Amino acid sequence: MQTATVLVEKSDYRPSEDEPFMNDRQLEYFKQKLLAWKEEILRESRETVSHLQKETENHADLADRASSETDRALELRTRDRQRKLISKIDQALRRVEDGSYGYCEETGEPIGLARLEARPTATMSVEAQERHERRERVHRDD
Repeated sequence: MQTATVLVEKSDYRPSEDEPFMNDRQLEYFKQKLLAWKEEILRESRETVSHLQKETENHADLADRASSETDRALELRTRDRQRKLISKIDQALRRVEDGSYGYCEETGEPIGLARLEARPTATMSVEAQERHERRERVHRDD
């Protein structure tokens, strides 16, 4: 499904239940939301790299060095989580392009605008996600 490029100002438009689900305007809205989120993560990542490069100083005090290493490890873990999130954002953007965005990958039903607003990378409806998590718990408890 080709989506028309419609410029959507974030403050001008909010998807509504009163319009057809995942119409061109909604798809463009979520596409822009995902792109902005990705850009924010990439910007933060660049800042982290810059910060880590600047903070290669040697600390004479052992406690300062330990604190610095802990901070560095935390930042790197955060960046790793964000790298994984970028992958999910890219997958969501591909779904926008192929027309499957907004529909549950398990049931094919609409995910729902409120859920997509809260979690734009969602691939399952709340109900399907809950079933999935229950199955995971059962298998984990085995």
